[in-house]
Amino acid sequence: MRSYRKELTFNLPSRRGFVNITPQVEEALRESGIREGLCLVNAMHITASVYINDAESGLLADYEAWLEKLAPHAPVSQYRHNNTGEDNADAHLKRQIMGREVVVAVTGGRLDFGPWEQIYYGEFDGRRAKRVLIKIIGE
Repeated sequence: MRSYRKELTFNLPSRRGFVNITPQVEEALRESGIREGLCLVNAMHITASVYINDAESGLLADYEAWLEKLAPHAPVSQYRHNNTGEDNADAHLKRQIMGREVVVAVTGGRLDFGPWEQIYYGEFDGRRAKRVLIKIIGE
């Protein structure tokens, strides 16, 4: 069995955003030469997420509205975590909801997706560099 590791770095200019990273993951899979196995993709920061869903702009807007209802940013005084001098407690909660990682089967050298599935990076406390790990294992 072989393994391949690659990091992606994102620095979104806004506090929140979503980036379709499927092309970068597919590129890493090609670089790995692995034809059968598993591909792990995870956010390496506690205020960012990696998830799988549809690449549709309306859904991205729905996520933004839904997450803000569940864990609104303001007022920042509503969160005890922000008493430490931070203002990102909502970002930690949003990350918990959206998840840390995804694992996708690799079959015939391709990501073995269902219809419409894409891999997304979700940023909830941006404006600084953050990493995403891609780890591919197999043959």
